[in-house]
Amino acid sequence: MKVVAFNGSPKKDGNTAILLQKVLTELEREGIDTEIIHIGGQKVHGCTACMKCMENQDRKCVFDDDFVNNCIRKMEEADGIIIGSPTYFADVSTEVKALIDRAGFVGMVNGGMFARKIGAAVIAVRRSGGIHAYDTINHFFGISSMITVGSSNWNLGLGLEPGDVENDVEGMQTMQTLGINMAWILKKIHR
Repeated sequence: MKVVAFNGSPKKDGNTAILLQKVLTELEREGIDTEIIHIGGQKVHGCTACMKCMENQDRKCVFDDDFVNNCIRKMEEADGIIIGSPTYFADVSTEVKALIDRAGFVGMVNGGMFARKIGAAVIAVRRSGGIHAYDTINHFFGISSMITVGSSNWNLGLGLEPGDVENDVEGMQTMQTLGINMAWILKKIHR
């Protein structure tokens, strides 16, 4: 079993990465392979609604000048997908939005490439807007016919400066529980 996590923060070692790593640690403890891909801060463009993915049906976006097609391949190969984002103006980062729009469209027009995979959103937030960012990612999972895993609270960690989320005891516990729950679901499905 394999879980791929996408860090949508331009801060490679910031709060989003810390939260994601807490989840991945629990998955690894349960014998599940993990990989983290840092997409934040990279050159990316959103979906242009060109409809070429629908026309071509080749399991990729027609635009191959950024990281998105690599991410789509990683998502297709994985049993579980975690998408992490900081909260920017009450929503996900630009990179995360581009990823979910383009991967979502490619997945839908190619027979539901992500259907029945396990999905989890992880959000780093300073104060407000985190629930909206959380919902944005979960909408991608829902429209993709994925199974969304929850935790003991919304999958949010509070902090501004890199490392601040480690002081959010409840947020870190939420990530640990998320990892435990995701491992449990994956093992139930793949036995």
